[in-house]
Amino acid sequence: MALLPERTPVIVALNKIDAVKDKRALLPRIGDIAALRDFAALVPISAGRGSDLPALMRAIALHLPEGPALYDDDEVTDRDERFLVIGWHTVDGYLAWAAFQDLPQNAPKDIVNGYKWELYKLDDDPTQYEDVSAKYPQKVEEMKKLFMAEAAKYNVLPLDNRSLSRFVEPRPSASGGRTVFTYTGELANTPKGGAPSFLDRSYTITAAVEIPQGGAEGMLATDGGRFGGIGFYLLKGKPVFVYNYLNLERFRWEGKEALPPGTHTVVFDFDYDGIGFGLGGKGTLKVDGKVVDAKRIPKTLKFMFPEDETFDVGVDTRTPIDDRDYQVPFRFTGKLVKLTVEEGPIKGTLAQILEFKWKTRD
Repeated sequence: MALLPERTPVIVALNKIDAVKDKRALLPRIGDIAALRDFAALVPISAGRGSDLPALMRAIALHLPEGPALYDDDEVTDRDERFLVIGWHTVDGYLAWAAFQDLPQNAPKDIVNGYKWELYKLDDDPTQYEDVSAKYPQKVEEMKKLFMAEAAKYNVLPLDNRSLSRFVEPRPSASGGRTVFTYTGELANTPKGGAPSFLDRSYTITAAVEIPQGGAEGMLATDGGRFGGIGFYLLKGKPVFVYNYLNLERFRWEGKEALPPGTHTVVFDFDYDGIGFGLGGKGTLKVDGKVVDAKRIPKTLKFMFPEDETFDVGVDTRTPIDDRDYQVPFRFTGKLVKLTVEEGPIKGTLAQILEFKWKTRD
C-alpha cells in the first residue's frame, strides 16, 4: 500500500459480508481501514452470493482512466498505449514530439520546455522528413499546450523523463526482501520478481543431491538462457557452472570427476568485485567441501538477464545456457534433496552505483 502514489485511486472491496450477521459490527473495521489512506471507495460485497457487485463495478468504472479499448473483452491489462511509446507526441494535422536523453547530466528539469521539440506537417510530410518547428514556432507552442491538456486528461502527469534509470530501479518484489531461497524438488518458470537475483552482487548456490547407481545428470538451477544468464548442472555426472555473457563469451567452471552414487553437496560461490554494474568476480566450485575449480572472470551482465527467460530448479525451460552441453528440458535424473540460494546485497545504493559508474567511465 505504501508503494502506491497518493494520486492513485484505491478501492477497497470488503468481501464475505454475508458471514457477518450483525452488519453494525463491520463499522469499526471499516473505520480502521479508512484510516490507512484516502480511499476512492470502500464497498462491502459478497462475491459468493453476488451481493453489491454492481456497486463495486460502478466504483471501478468511475475511476478508470480515459482511453481507447486496446484489448478484447477476455483480455485484461493495467497498461494503456502510452506505456508502449517512448517520447511524446500529439496529432492535430501536425505531429510534435521531443526526443529526450536519459543521461542524468543532460536531463533538463523542465521536461516540457527543456527539450527541442520537432514539428511535422503530416498531410504534406507523412514520413516526417522535414522538421518545420523553426518555421511555425507558434504551432509548436500550441501543440505543447494540447499535449499538456491531454496528459492531464489521461492521467499521465507528473511526467518522468528517465528511461534507463527507471528500467534498472528495483521494483516491488514478490520475494519480499528475502535473501535466502530454499527449494525442494523441481520448480520451473519462476519470474524475476519472485526469484533470487544474480546481478551485481555476490551469491552462493548450494545443492544437496542423491546420485543413484549408474550416475545422474541434469539441471540444478538456471536463470537465463542462450543469450545470457547462469546455469548450474551435472553433465555426465560432473558438476558444471556456466556464466553466459550475451552468447558472446561463456565462463565455465567444471569438476574433473563424475559424482559417485550417494549423497553429495555441490556448491558454487561467486564473490562480486566492488561497487557498480557488470563487474567481474571470483567463482569457486566445490563438491563435498572440496574445491574442484576456481577462477576469476572480468565481467558480468549489467542490469538484467533476458526478460523472456525464467528461474528454474531441477529443469531448464525455454533455451539452454550452452547448446553444446545439453538441450532443454534437461531434467535432473538424480534426487534434488534441497537447493539453496543465498544472495548478498548490491554494494551501495542505486545512486552510489550510478555515481561510481559515471566516475569510472572510459
